[in-house]
Amino acid sequence: MARDIFERTLSALHEAEAHARGETPAGLVVHVPEAVDVAEIRRRTGKAQPAFAASIGVPVATLRQWEHRRRQPQGPARVLLALLEKNPRLVEETLGESV
Repeated sequence: MARDIFERTLSALHEAEAHARGETPAGLVVHVPEAVDVAEIRRRTGKAQPAFAASIGVPVATLRQWEHRRRQPQGPARVLLALLEKNPRLVEETLGESV
């Protein structure tokens, strides 16, 4: 029993060390949703359409297409929106400038 706990703890420490070096942990699976509610994500950021579109690097017209569900974001845009759904301040925290 104690040996099992020691081995699991040691394994977790090795994973933490690898993570600290920037390595991807073994077995990590990233889930990117098939669809995102772009209008709701934008509302949660508190930004108007032009400001939100600028913050994620897309034209306002594209954002409107997504919000009216005429089109769905693909690839990196969908990943970014999924991240913003989890943390609406992500762009500012990561790329914002101090004033």
